[in-house]
Order: sequence, then structure tokens, then C-alpha cells
Amino acid sequence: MVLSMAVIGIGAWGLYLFIPDGDSGDERPREISYQAELVTAERAAPYALMAPRGLDDAWRATSVYYRGQSDHGAVWHLGFVDPEVEYAAVEQGDGDPGKFVAKVTHQAADTGETVTVDGEEWARYEGQKYDALVLTAPDVTTVVTGTAPFARLTELADALEPQRSDAPQPSSGGDG
Repeated sequence: MVLSMAVIGIGAWGLYLFIPDGDSGDERPREISYQAELVTAERAAPYALMAPRGLDDAWRATSVYYRGQSDHGAVWHLGFVDPEVEYAAVEQGDGDPGKFVAKVTHQAADTGETVTVDGEEWARYEGQKYDALVLTAPDVTTVVTGTAPFARLTELADALEPQRSDAPQPSSGGDG
């Protein structure tokens, strides 16, 4: 009986080693399209939602949601992996800025340094889990956060554009 159990155990171990586990070796999470959620959320949001335009194709959207009511007010989340498969996200909320930033950055701390992105001063935060760039406006706090290096977070912040149809749009340069 012991011998038959040993044979079965060796056979099971061999199957375990040689049957593929479904891991294709691709570390990238599944890519999603966020356009439908963006269009729906922008109708309900009390502020202009930010989403990137012109990012390199190597950036992949992986998560999206809008919540009209939460502990942090109306919140918008758009998550990505960068070309090096590091996480970066756009987070917006119109609740208490301090609590919101602490939540989405996993308690990252303000370094006192700023980064100028598209003419605006973003506060630089560093943390054990995530780093972040934070832009606080009277009606909304925008955070670009994640495990991606600051150069990638800055790249994402620089690509952000307001998506609300009634938000100010860049001038076309014509007389109109």
C-alpha cells in the first residue's frame, strides 16, 4: 500500500511540474478601454475629469471607476501600467484633500518639493508603497500616483487633459 501511494505521489508531482499553469510569461495585466466609463462619468461629475491624451502606446489602461458619493466625495480613478510594467494612476476627488491624498497614495508624505507640469505646480510626495504628484485646486484634488518612477508619473501628469465638454478647451488659434 505504501508503495502504491508513493507511485501515485510521484505521478502527481510529475504532472504538477510538466503541465502548464496558464502563465504565458506576459507580466502585463489585461488592458481595458475606459472611454465608455469616461463619457458616462463626465456627465455626473461635479468637476472636469482628467484623462491622458497622447501617451505612448506602451501605456496600458488597467482599471477605471467613478463613484459619485464616497468618503472622499465624488472620485474618479484611472489606472495604468507604464512601458516598464509599473503601476500609475490618475485619482481625482472633491472631498477633503488631505484625507483623499493620504488614501490614494497609501500615506505618502509631501516632500516640500514641486514639479512644474504644463505651467502648474504639482506637489511631490514620496512613500513606502507609492510616490505621487498632487495638484490641489479649489474644487478638486488631482493625484498621479503609483509605483512608477517620478519621470513616468510626470509623463502621465503632462498628458492629462480635462474631459468635460464645458471645460475650457485650448484655443485653435483662429479668430472664431
